[in-house]
This record gives sequence, C-alpha cells and structure tokens, in this order.
Amino acid sequence: METLKRIFRDHPSPASGAGDEAYGLVVAAAECSAATTACADACLAEEEVSRLRDCIRSCLDCADLCAVTGRLLARPGKQDADTLRAQLTACENACRACAELCAHHDGMAHCIACAEVCRRCADACRRMRAAVVG
Repeated sequence: METLKRIFRDHPSPASGAGDEAYGLVVAAAECSAATTACADACLAEEEVSRLRDCIRSCLDCADLCAVTGRLLARPGKQDADTLRAQLTACENACRACAELCAHHDGMAHCIACAEVCRRCADACRRMRAAVVG
C-alpha cells in the first residue's frame, strides 16, 4: 500500500487535504472486505451453517460495500460530495451491522476477528465522512 500512499501524496489535483483519512479508509476497507469474505466462508464450514445465514449474508454485503467504498476513495480527485457521503454512510452501516451479528458468535474466533475489523472500518468511514469537502 506504500505505492498508493505515494500516489495520494503526489496527486496533481486532490479534492481536499483529507488524504490521510482517505488512505486510512482504503486500507481499512480492503482489510474488511477480505476479512468479511473469509468469515462468510468460515461460517459456511461450520456444523450448524443454517443458523448462520444472516451472518453470512451480512458478511457478504459488507464485503461488497467495503470493496466499492475502497475503490471510490482510491480516486482522490474531485467527486460528488453527496454521493460519497451516501456511500460512506452505507459502508459504515453495513460494517456496524456485520460487527453486531458476528459479535454474537463468541465461540467462533473468525466471527470475533471479523467484528473487530468491521468496527475499525466503520470508524474509518465515519472519520472520512466528516472530512468530505463540499
């Protein structure tokens, strides 16, 4: 991710001075997308998979929203502020919902780890939304 940090720093026309927040969210969203995908896969391997349907769905929804959010933030040039805020809100909400569901599975280490990464990503979304200009 050092290359991305360099591109953010050297961008000829960044939309704002919120490059650190944007970079932090791109990293958090990438980790969250991968972790929630892996958690859904681990849930599928559990004995009582049918009781994990909501968790699996939430993990997969969160993974997709994080992937899109990370791609949007990897473009530090000017973007529509309202659209970006809406995406950040959607991602934050998905991360919080996934964290909540996974936290209920305290006997499953993969769900506990997933809940932690989802909370970090939700916090990064909140910080970025506060930094959006426009």
